[in-house]
Amino acid sequence: MKVVFYSLGNIDYKKCWDFQERLFSSLLHEKEMDKKDRNQYLIFCEHPHVYTLGKSGKKENLLIAPSDLEKRQAAFYHINRGGDITYHGPGQLVGYPVFDLELFSMGLKDYIFSLEQSIINALADFGIKASRMHGATGVWLEPEDPRKARKICAIGVRSSHWVTMHGFALNINTDLQYFSYIHPCGFTDKQVTSLEKELGGRQNFDEVSAKVLYHLKKIFNFEIQTVKHAVNE
Repeated sequence: MKVVFYSLGNIDYKKCWDFQERLFSSLLHEKEMDKKDRNQYLIFCEHPHVYTLGKSGKKENLLIAPSDLEKRQAAFYHINRGGDITYHGPGQLVGYPVFDLELFSMGLKDYIFSLEQSIINALADFGIKASRMHGATGVWLEPEDPRKARKICAIGVRSSHWVTMHGFALNINTDLQYFSYIHPCGFTDKQVTSLEKELGGRQNFDEVSAKVLYHLKKIFNFEIQTVKHAVNE
């Protein structure tokens, strides 16, 4: 499987969301036309401070007023993925696969499992033992202990006719203070963490990103066809 890879750096959330929608619509159209050699896409990026609320999320899980968002230079969007509220910001690797799951021979449950496994395997390369939490998506540390369970990677996706968008957000050098203004993913009693916090110092963002990409390629069995660095390439 060949994938077009977009490495976009720090990009405005709405600009990237609009770009995802264009790729998503294009892939859906090619699928409807039964195009045999249709492109698959993967976006890696960071965002300026922003909170996003999934279509089934509750606005009350945002704990500060709009005026306080402005003071913290943070945006807010109610978006069309699953899940509740989460935060994106500098130091967080965000990945958006726009995949036709039928070409990967997997359903949505297997897709989410595979995203989680890619992150779990990448974290293991840095000596972090991560796993899943029963009844919740994402990647967690010590999920079996309610007092210590903490999320390091959030996952929320949208799919239509087995074509996906949105994806995962892995905290690398993320300012975790911004999570204190929400109930992350709707949880009122769970912590969040980052590689920086777990390993006791800032991490090389590009090195972590490369490990995540390596494990995504391995688990989903794809190769990078083209690398692009802007939405208009």
